[in-house]
Amino acid sequence: MSLLMTHWPYLPVMERLLLALGLGLFVGLERERRGKEAGLRTFGFAGLLGGLGGLSGENYALLSIILLGVLIIFLNLQALQAHENAELTTSAALLVTGFAGVLSGQGHTLTPTAVAVMTTALLAWKRPLAGFSIGLSEVELRSAILLAILAFVIYPALPDGSIDPWGAVAPREAWVTVILIAGIGFINYILWKIYGDRGVELTGFLGGLVNSSVAVRELATRVRETHGQMTTTAYRGSLLAIGAMVLRNAILLAILAPYALASSLLAFVLMFIVSTGLAFRHRQPSTTAATPIDAPFMDLRSPFSLWSVLKFGLVLVVIQAAGVLAQYTLGQVGVYVTSFIGGLFSSSSAVAAAARLAEKGTIPEYVAGICAVIASITSVVVNVPLVMSAHNRQLTGQFAWAVSIITLVGIVAALLQALFLPNLFAVPFSFFAPTH
Repeated sequence: MSLLMTHWPYLPVMERLLLALGLGLFVGLERERRGKEAGLRTFGFAGLLGGLGGLSGENYALLSIILLGVLIIFLNLQALQAHENAELTTSAALLVTGFAGVLSGQGHTLTPTAVAVMTTALLAWKRPLAGFSIGLSEVELRSAILLAILAFVIYPALPDGSIDPWGAVAPREAWVTVILIAGIGFINYILWKIYGDRGVELTGFLGGLVNSSVAVRELATRVRETHGQMTTTAYRGSLLAIGAMVLRNAILLAILAPYALASSLLAFVLMFIVSTGLAFRHRQPSTTAATPIDAPFMDLRSPFSLWSVLKFGLVLVVIQAAGVLAQYTLGQVGVYVTSFIGGLFSSSSAVAAAARLAEKGTIPEYVAGICAVIASITSVVVNVPLVMSAHNRQLTGQFAWAVSIITLVGIVAALLQALFLPNLFAVPFSFFAPTH
């Protein structure tokens, strides 16, 4: 049937054309504000042209994009003749707007709207994006590339399912957890880099999200270097790093095994409240001489070098395999011991391994929750020797006392929920648990 004989319902056609026009005007508004040659009206026409192409069929949609390309060529030739730079960014935005118009003409709503919003955001955030990319160091850029390789190159090449008869080692499942930890840590690292010098509370907390042991060790080092002038500062920052570690492990457990978190949420919540509460309780100025550095510099490199990724994956697989073997030989006690030992090296690996075992049905979900609490408590206690390296009795005494309280609260809360309130949070978490 030819185009002239095709019947177009009035209201649906108008809705699609108005959406295409509106999206073009929305993107063009940003270009008009910046004084570009292709502004509000040009982008409106581009969206409308795409919408007409989408309404008329695939051949006309292709023709509309070709015509838009011809327009872009003339715009760039005009800029070059005027001895100006080619408008490559505006040209790309015009093409994207034309495609969004085609989708609108075909009846799509959410996708073209999202595309137009993202296009406008990219145009409007030119300076922040350029400044961020210029500010990236070579190490950070390599880490970002490595993160992409982990997700899009290595993961598809890994075998699916277990590779051993006991179901203890599943490379693809383990690598998903590696990618998850890498992504969370990379975001935390960027946040620390942006906000880490604005106060010890934020520095310690964001540092703890990346690696609590590194954050505590760096704070202890600063106490030793300043001869005790940063005792109170380091105390607060170290406790907030512990609170961040507890929060990170709880979020990781919620993502991988929501029911396991439901059986241990009371312990995680109380440990987080106690650690942060003790930190802010000592927020008053120190009685010692004031230090000119209130927000200590932490030498936190991007945690996703190849070595750190392989180490995390290896620890995760070893803990998971050890947990399966311990379950077969020693029962639940063996799994608890494995989580305790794993927490000495990497609490996040131990938590992830316990969650994976619960997801596969190897251990009950409440056991995985207790294992996560054990690994977190172990990670808390491990920080005491790091603080002792500052050779400051006041800091060591205060921190050891705080760690004792956090540990006691975590143990009591875990036992209380396991013995008397096992289903306290089961109903709310049932909405987030995956369907098997």
